Amino acid sequence: MEVISVNPQKTPSSRHAYTTLVTNADYVMGATALARSLRLTKTAADIVVQHTGGVEGSTLAPLADLGCRLIEVAHLPLSDAFNERHARGQLHSVAPFTKGRKPDFHSPLDNFCKLRLWQLIEYERVVFIDADAIVLKNIDKLFGYPEFSAAPNVYETLADFRRMNSGVFIARPSEETFGRMLTMLDQPDAFWPRTDQTFLQAFFPDWHGLPVYFNMLQYVWFTMPALWDWKSISVLHYQYEKPWEKDHPKAAMLKPLIEFWHSVHAGNDLPDIAAMTNPETA
Repeated sequence: MEVISVNPQKTPSSRHAYTTLVTNADYVMGATALARSLRLTKTAADIVVQHTGGVEGSTLAPLADLGCRLIEVAHLPLSDAFNERHARGQLHSVAPFTKGRKPDFHSPLDNFCKLRLWQLIEYERVVFIDADAIVLKNIDKLFGYPEFSAAPNVYETLADFRRMNSGVFIARPSEETFGRMLTMLDQPDAFWPRTDQTFLQAFFPDWHGLPVYFNMLQYVWFTMPALWDWKSISVLHYQYEKPWEKDHPKAAMLKPLIEFWHSVHAGNDLPDIAAMTNPETA
């Protein structure tokens, strides 16, 4: 086991940053595994964790111990009508998830706080990674990619290459961009069925596609096993059910990936992914 000891960074030490968002104690668990994995890749970039008031300060201690910059952010100034349309019960009723289960601690409105990263103007480039993901190898080269770069939302069929997934993307912080986002976001009757993901694809219609291996969605393991190649994967994203959930309806199918996450969260070294066994394709 590698011991990771980094002094918390109160001010930027790099022009580049990885950033994630935590909105409750569950996502702090995810962000801790993500930060550990980034440290193990020897990244030269800062790690910034934006967190809402829904997270108690003491809960964030593991992230501070990993040297993350902790920045509290407020929810966006959105209209009451917007908030009502995007409340969990209303959104899941109008646009239900049919392929997987979102955990009870998931709140759709929290997702829009992700846009706050465009206010991190102390950085030239930011790579956002969802807190339910881990990094398997150094990906600092992504800081050379343009805004807006993201991987497709592929986890069931190759036809989904036309849709992007907002679990990993490259952004250029700008208050001007953030302002335009707020203007577009809360138009009368605006409805974003997959919250930030639907909005970002509309805001950046000419988004640049990253290979799926920069945001490999866990369902590929059992829906498209021929696409899974451990040695090529840079970021593993646990969409839908989370690996730390006790009541996990797909735990048996995803057992190797869940065990992988728990090993990283515990502070173990990253394994030799080139030697890992890919899923059965038969």
